[in-house]
Amino acid sequence: MGAVRDVCVIGLGLIGGSVLRAAARAGRTVWGATASTSDAEAAVADGFDASTDVAGALRKAAATDALVVLAVPLTALRSVLTAVAEHAPDCLLTDVTSVKVPVRDSVRATAPSVTFVGGHPMAGSAESGWAASTSGLFDGAAWVLTVESDTDLAAWREVATLALDCGAHVVPLDAEVHDETAARISHLPHLLAAVLASIGAAGGPVAAALAAGSFTDGTRVAGTRPELVRAMTEGNRAALLPVLDEALGALGAARGSLASTGGLAATIDAGHTAARRVAEHRRANRTSRSVRLSASDARQALLAVGDRGGRITAFDGDVALAEVP
Repeated sequence: MGAVRDVCVIGLGLIGGSVLRAAARAGRTVWGATASTSDAEAAVADGFDASTDVAGALRKAAATDALVVLAVPLTALRSVLTAVAEHAPDCLLTDVTSVKVPVRDSVRATAPSVTFVGGHPMAGSAESGWAASTSGLFDGAAWVLTVESDTDLAAWREVATLALDCGAHVVPLDAEVHDETAARISHLPHLLAAVLASIGAAGGPVAAALAAGSFTDGTRVAGTRPELVRAMTEGNRAALLPVLDEALGALGAARGSLASTGGLAATIDAGHTAARRVAEHRRANRTSRSVRLSASDARQALLAVGDRGGRITAFDGDVALAEVP
């Protein structure tokens, strides 16, 4: 592998801004562009090379062979990909969007000549915009990078190196597996938070006065900008619908039990057990694995790491060093 690539970030909100800051912290040459004048001005005020000239930023990326990171909402993706196809058609491209199948399909349809590796850092907050971004947002976080049948693994390594430089560990996953899992642990919680917030607010000033940890913990992400939540949930419709059906079935069972016997033990005990199981998995001891990216079975080996809840933590030449529970 040659010199570390420069990084061009399109979209300078919470996630894109944090990528720009974290890459700069790691010593990378960075610049960015955004449709938001306020975010561009704020980034410049903080000392970064930023503007509203997306085309110009992409032309600079093409001239310097930079890694381009798309950090725009799913609803804006197609128009930005059209600009990529025009101004940086041969670039190495990744994204930080919360769904992967629709992004992959859009890239193939709109900018087929780029080398693409889909990505999704599992980090964020209910705040948005450049002002909410931090260089440490991804420290210790999982950063999904997709592995497809046509993924260029040398390019995948370069994008993974950026994620590691940003402080994250890398989880290799198939795009469909990512979207189904994201529906369970991200998109459904956003929907439930919206419902909980609405029901709580219907209690008026008394509810506001009494609301404590269980309410604030359950509704925190309801403070996220609605257009961002709609983009991620509606964009993952195919994976979210069956997961939402599971949740409705569980709530229906709880309602039926409460109405017929007055008891909720089955629902509450199952949830308690499940929460402990997730926590135990996160604390589990990990064993070391290595995947040589030049091996014929490298794609399958990477996916096996991700499917077991493992992660890539470093590279030694073309060998990915992994930890697996």
